[in-house]
Order: sequence, then structure tokens, then C-alpha cells
Amino acid sequence: MNASTVRTVQKPKPNYETIAWKWMRYSALLLIPLVWGHVLLQDIIVGVHRIDLDYVALRWASIGWRTYDTLLLAFAFAHGVNGIRQVLRDYIHSPAKQKWLNWGLLAFWVVIVAIGGIALIGGVRTIP
Repeated sequence: MNASTVRTVQKPKPNYETIAWKWMRYSALLLIPLVWGHVLLQDIIVGVHRIDLDYVALRWASIGWRTYDTLLLAFAFAHGVNGIRQVLRDYIHSPAKQKWLNWGLLAFWVVIVAIGGIALIGGVRTIP
């Protein structure tokens, strides 16, 4: 092989799109087992007919379950917000407006996940 047949591959600089693309792939690897674990526990092992206020209070007495539910909320909502972002990009063509859209949706995601996380992790008191 001579030097004229060797190609160099340039790695693109990370930008918002590449970071969002990677985040969706990596978070999906965590979201899938979280969702199926939730379905398995709530619908199959416990059964929806046995879920009541006492069950929820007992489950949320553990910081582990509250963290699990917060992660489930964060990853699922991130996928939803990214879907909204992709749809709106079809209608918003100005780069400046797309930048505002990206940052606005990111702020929206952070606020909603923070409120949900505070409600799930910090807002539940254990039963004495």
C-alpha cells in the first residue's frame, strides 16, 4: 500500500447535535432496563390490583426506589423532549431560533426533572 491510498479520517468537533445524539444512545441503554424493571415489578410481580397508598409509601421509604423512579423520569422525559426538539426543527429553520429552541427545551427538561426529583427524593417522608 502506498501513501496515496491512505486516507485520513477527521473526527468531527462535538456540538449540540452530536452530544444530544450520544446522550440518547447512552441513556437508552439505561432507560430500557429501568422501564422493563418497572413493568416487571409493578405489573407482574406486585400486580396493579394490589398497588395502593400503603404499597407506594412502603416502596418510597427506600431512597433506592426513589432514585430509581427519578432516573426513570429523567431518561424517559429526555427522550420525549428530544423527540419534540426533532419535530420542531422541521418547522424552525433559522439557526439562531434553533439555538434558542435547544437551550429552551434543555432548561424545560432540567426544571421538570428537578421538580420531579425533589418531589420523589426530597418530598416523601418515611412512615414512623
